[in-house]
Amino acid sequence: MSDGAPWWRDAVIYQVYIRSFADADGDGIGDIAGIRGKLPYLADLGVDALWINPWYVSPQADAGYDVADYRAIEPAYGSVADAEKLIVDAHEHGLRLIPDIVPNHTSDQHAWFRAALAAEPGSRERDRYVFRDGRGPDGAEPPNNWRSHFGGPAWTRIDEGPGQPAQWYLHLFDPRQPDLNWAHPDVAAEFEAVLRFWFDRGVDGFRIDVAHGLVKDPDLPDLTDASDQLGRTYPPGGHPYVDRDGVLDIYASWRRVADEYPGDRMFVAEAWTPAPERLARYVGPGLLHTAFNFDYLLAPWDPAALRETIDVTTGHLREVGASATWVLSNHDVVRHPSRYGRPPRVREDTVTYALDDPPDLALGTRRARAALLLEAALPGGMYVYQGEELGLPEVEDIPDEARQDPTWQRSGYTVRGRDGARVPLPWSDDGTSTGFSPAGAAAPWLPQPEGWARYAAARQQGDPGSVLELYRTVLHLRREHPALGEGDLAWVSAPGDEVLHLRREPGFACVANLSGAPVELPAHDEVLLTSAPLEEDGRLGSDAAAWLTVR
Repeated sequence: MSDGAPWWRDAVIYQVYIRSFADADGDGIGDIAGIRGKLPYLADLGVDALWINPWYVSPQADAGYDVADYRAIEPAYGSVADAEKLIVDAHEHGLRLIPDIVPNHTSDQHAWFRAALAAEPGSRERDRYVFRDGRGPDGAEPPNNWRSHFGGPAWTRIDEGPGQPAQWYLHLFDPRQPDLNWAHPDVAAEFEAVLRFWFDRGVDGFRIDVAHGLVKDPDLPDLTDASDQLGRTYPPGGHPYVDRDGVLDIYASWRRVADEYPGDRMFVAEAWTPAPERLARYVGPGLLHTAFNFDYLLAPWDPAALRETIDVTTGHLREVGASATWVLSNHDVVRHPSRYGRPPRVREDTVTYALDDPPDLALGTRRARAALLLEAALPGGMYVYQGEELGLPEVEDIPDEARQDPTWQRSGYTVRGRDGARVPLPWSDDGTSTGFSPAGAAAPWLPQPEGWARYAAARQQGDPGSVLELYRTVLHLRREHPALGEGDLAWVSAPGDEVLHLRREPGFACVANLSGAPVELPAHDEVLLTSAPLEEDGRLGSDAAAWLTVR
């Protein structure tokens, strides 16, 4: 690992989806006390920090991404005092803590939005959001053709009362998540104050939700293609609400706030951009520190695609002096053992969860183990989504009546949504919730499938062949080896087009065999680790990876 560089440049950050991590009070919902109880587990796993999905007061229309109060904790999770205790405890365990922040929209129950509904069109209160008159006779048609990411139109008309021409408000997600107007000075001032509120309490940074989407074209033009919600058909910066240049001014001001505090406070952006070179702009000097590499997450299990993504990412980031951030799964995408257990599919299907035939989980898990070794060998930092270290697959048979993702309802009950990646974790064989909740607790907020206990952390602990022990070994070796973390990589010619062979200095190599047949290992001094046992003749099997010491 690198010496002297800011911690976030090569950190391993563990994503805690708080509702599904650990339930301490028995209400079937994960909470802050549950996280505190698992800090020894997380420290032992070998991670450096925790990213916690939104913990703020929220009606939970979108699992907390509809925030009603950014300075208070959702009562089901605890209190601000509990959060402060968690921050202290995490630091005592050598772990940093990064909450989510949601700046694109609020809840419709936020005090600002309630005030906007009560105010007149054109008022200061209403202008904090994106309200517009409708089109057509009596303004009965939405202001433009934009679509919600969760399905349906991105506009909802309000009831202004008798004799009033009812306006519409913008919501790029659920109608209960009205978009803020970042051209209004109150919005920028409020979020800088929120950042300071939590920095003052010791948080080490923030993950920025929808970082690409805050700035909208004030003319709100129709989309040329109403289905283009990622800006692929527009010139750079030309989409009406994706990756517009004005977002960089916002993040420059946020960076100045973070730099007021000691200890290398950081930001990581959830920024969906149409091209890698656009993503690199977010992490240039004086802007954000890191951004998720979604091109790598969405790359198929294909050596050419993976190598191209790695090269393009590291190349653009090197130009701006930033480090890469690698990720295989999160709360918004199908878990990667299930993705890798299916034939390669187009990028959009990974995002919209168009799942058809059941995955080959044995194959997907074998590939996921190899993918871990490859990812951890790359220069920069990486994220681990909770349960990934247990080898959890996507839960694809959640009963329709139990689904809670707003995508399910907004799509007319045709898109199953993201619940399958959010099922509460299995910790042990105890009780009906596999240790997620204490004995006698309410049922978990999402049902766990039959046989979930076979993935439990307690079952895997101490088993050298388990996914959990592989993660522990990888993360501890990564922390200890001087070649890993921040730095450069060099590709080495490999036997065949389906083998990736990279070198890191001093004296480290990673070989990933994505072919359907075993391959000879290159010359080496020692096999440090393999994702699967070597063949009897010492060759590396298909869909497997090895870490080697080399001269």
